[in-house]
Amino acid sequence: MTDLTAADATIAPAAKPATTPARPFFSSGPCAKPPVWSADKLSTDSLGRSHRAKIGKTRLAYCIDLMREILQLPDTHRIGIVPGSDTGAFEMAMWTMLGARPVTTLAWESFGEGWVTDAAKQLKLDPTIIRADYGQLPDLTQVDFSTDVLFTWNGTTSGVRVPDADWIPADRQGLTFADATSAVFAYDIDWAKIDVATFSWQKVLGGEGGHGVLILGPRAVERLETHTPAWPLPKVFRLMAKGKLAEGIFKGETINTPSMLAVEDAIFALEWGKSLGGLAGLIARSDANAAALDKIVADRDWLGHLAADPTSRSKTSVCLTVEGADEAFIKAFAALLEKEGAAYDIAGYRDAPAGLRIWCGATVETADIEALGPWLDWAYAQTKAA
Repeated sequence: MTDLTAADATIAPAAKPATTPARPFFSSGPCAKPPVWSADKLSTDSLGRSHRAKIGKTRLAYCIDLMREILQLPDTHRIGIVPGSDTGAFEMAMWTMLGARPVTTLAWESFGEGWVTDAAKQLKLDPTIIRADYGQLPDLTQVDFSTDVLFTWNGTTSGVRVPDADWIPADRQGLTFADATSAVFAYDIDWAKIDVATFSWQKVLGGEGGHGVLILGPRAVERLETHTPAWPLPKVFRLMAKGKLAEGIFKGETINTPSMLAVEDAIFALEWGKSLGGLAGLIARSDANAAALDKIVADRDWLGHLAADPTSRSKTSVCLTVEGADEAFIKAFAALLEKEGAAYDIAGYRDAPAGLRIWCGATVETADIEALGPWLDWAYAQTKAA
């Protein structure tokens, strides 16, 4: 083999790769569709019909049943499809259930900070705030579980997650509220420790945005039926009817009109997930993708993980540091890859430190993560040389 000169050695990795990822969709939301997806595979019988007609109610209930089956959610927990994506679902939970006891909010990225703002400035609850910088997890031993506790299971904009639910006591007095939108279908969640969870289909399922999912455990239902908030509730937040939980919401009778096209899209993704073996199959795909990306990072001294601790590092929204990069560098880096059709939407979140964010959820193919590595090398060299 011919030896490369020092100059050649620096040029060689910058050569443009011959092939691109087959599906260069690495956005952290909305995320890649399932690899077998196409619009003509969606069931359309419910389209153009009322969501309150038998066919609409049946499809909504079927979607709820599939989510329960794949998430292995116990019968003690209710599932409702609500407006406003994950944000709408979490706001609904906050506005309807908080105020009965003190509140603790955990924040280590931008969406957690959003819940801090709402609890402090909108609901004026004077919460205890436990923070950590991007890339770090707060000290979970500081949490007082006599209070209601708000946290993100997987910090989408920082790549930091809680490692498990072991830090949550079974005999807690307050409720736990988990923004789990980048976590469900990618982690095995201990539902006995979660009183309220929210997510949207646009993350691990690769579904459409605009609809949220609200999961309520029995303690959350008890709170709803015994606590009246001190503030007025918009119609789209109201979960109670005549002093009781509006059970129809959790059987497919949505608060407002849903997009049945989005529902059919979610059903397609859920049936695909079921065909993989359910939760275990979806988790395995996310794990394989995260491992493939981790190898890419380990092989490059200019790439690093924003989340330094592997035990709290996301396996879905993986956030990376780039040596010497600022916001302008990352913008140019990501634009190069988009122009080449090699990777879409991989610049880090606007409020996060400058870096990359690569989705590794189940709808991404591991081969596409592996094919991304040489393109990262090329874009890094091109951007440095510009």
